[in-house]
Amino acid sequence: MEEISRVQRNYHGEIISFQTSSGRIISYQKAVLEASEGLLQGVSLNENNWGEMELTSLSVDDGSFNDYPSIF
Repeated sequence: MEEISRVQRNYHGEIISFQTSSGRIISYQKAVLEASEGLLQGVSLNENNWGEMELTSLSVDDGSFNDYPSIF
């Protein structure tokens, strides 16, 4: 099973895509879909205040991806 290893952020600092442990680069939406299907480990899905699904990391206490290296 794959896990998230790197992130790509836009100029606002928002995550727009992830790199998986196998080297695939997937969009944030694709990562949410794969996490909901049980294809990604080390992440959790949570509903935000607007009713959208968000990914959080199970590898860190605060659930953020702040300490993950950048793809580029």
